Amino acid sequence: MANTRDVSVGAPDAAGRRQVLIDGDPVGKARSPGQLRRILHRAGVPSGHPVYWRGADCTVWPRAGWRRTIALGMIAGFVATAIPLFQIGLADSGNALTYGGRIAGVTVLVAAVVEVVAVGAAVNYWYWNGRPWRYSGAVLLAGVAISLLCSISLLLLQIGEHFNKYTAVGIVLGVWSLLALTGLVRCKAWKGLRNPRRIAVGAVVSAVLASANLAYSQIYLPYVTTPLIQSGAEFKEASLPKGQSRMYVTVHLYVKNAGRVPVYILDSIYWVHGGPANIEGARTSRFELIYDGAFVAPVGRVLNPGEEIAQDEVVQVPDAEKRKFEVIKAQTEVYAIREDRVKMGPDYSRSGKGGKDLEREIDKGDPPDAKYRYRADISNSSEILNVTRDKQRITVWRTAKGEWPGIVVDVSPPGERIVFDPLYPYANEKAIDRYGLTQVRGSMVETPYAELLEKARAGEKGTGQGG
Repeated sequence: MANTRDVSVGAPDAAGRRQVLIDGDPVGKARSPGQLRRILHRAGVPSGHPVYWRGADCTVWPRAGWRRTIALGMIAGFVATAIPLFQIGLADSGNALTYGGRIAGVTVLVAAVVEVVAVGAAVNYWYWNGRPWRYSGAVLLAGVAISLLCSISLLLLQIGEHFNKYTAVGIVLGVWSLLALTGLVRCKAWKGLRNPRRIAVGAVVSAVLASANLAYSQIYLPYVTTPLIQSGAEFKEASLPKGQSRMYVTVHLYVKNAGRVPVYILDSIYWVHGGPANIEGARTSRFELIYDGAFVAPVGRVLNPGEEIAQDEVVQVPDAEKRKFEVIKAQTEVYAIREDRVKMGPDYSRSGKGGKDLEREIDKGDPPDAKYRYRADISNSSEILNVTRDKQRITVWRTAKGEWPGIVVDVSPPGERIVFDPLYPYANEKAIDRYGLTQVRGSMVETPYAELLEKARAGEKGTGQGG
């Protein structure tokens, strides 16, 4: 009797395993009577040896079907989280428009890898018949926490957007992660950790710091760093060829990015007017349009910080001697959109349509008297925004309305364009704020018409005498 070995089987743990001890030393964990027999056989304990049951008798064993159902549910949740995380992380880590966006993409990739490791931990925790991995429960907790954060992020980013498949994904993951987290807490899945409280505090602090860093780089900096675009015009030389009634005036036009944010130039326009000198800046019928046109080509080009686009245009003034203008004025206007918030390919510059082609495609609510139109789909600065926001399309019209032709810009989902209202052309303020759409009105330059005409005459006389 002195050599009789003491065999005991403990109560089932959270995963349904019962610890087997021989002479007080653990030799394995069993989930079924058959697995218990194999453990005892490997330890050299003969069949029929007496066993002392602790916490529950020999009839209490976990149901394999229920255990496997839980494991499959956990694996399905981790895979459903890992797929969009890999999609977003792979896209943003290499193609996000900002450095902070790429760092965020790498962070999302790391989270996706944790979800994959959590799949292995779920197999080990509920399926593995051998010695379980010590940290499998902690990995499961980390994976479920990431799924919960992922679902919350998806739902928060979709506030104000239309319901789509990612809204459903966010809701499903949220419900699943809350149920899974409740179950893991009841099972005390953190038991394998030596200092669970310290690790939990460290994880929370790290998550808060990472979130603050991403919020600073992704939200705060882009919104406090606003574009600074400068534009203007300047009259240069003028000429009045002998025997002609037309005066040729050279106008210097420019647009400069004086800020720190690159922008796309959607379109540009300049006006040259003649009229009285005593109503500066007023758009009345007393001003006569001499010429209007664009001065930035091609449309859709990127204007980087510190870069300037300049162009000299020659404007013809018919019947110059008969004009009763007091002054001649020039002014520019440019429409730009932030390059760090929008991805816009070369399709925009190639999409120009006018004349009969534009007439065939005109839609209800489009601006009247449109001369030409540019249109292209745009995407957001990061993949996480692409999957949570509605698709957007930018449309730019050049209109011909009396003495002040203009530009009309619309950013809205395809098929849901806001009807153009000449009294309120910027109705879609949400999209304007989101993508940093900017209207830049250049400073107005004017010069006395009589003085300009005199210089043109004097220049022609000088040319004739020199010849």
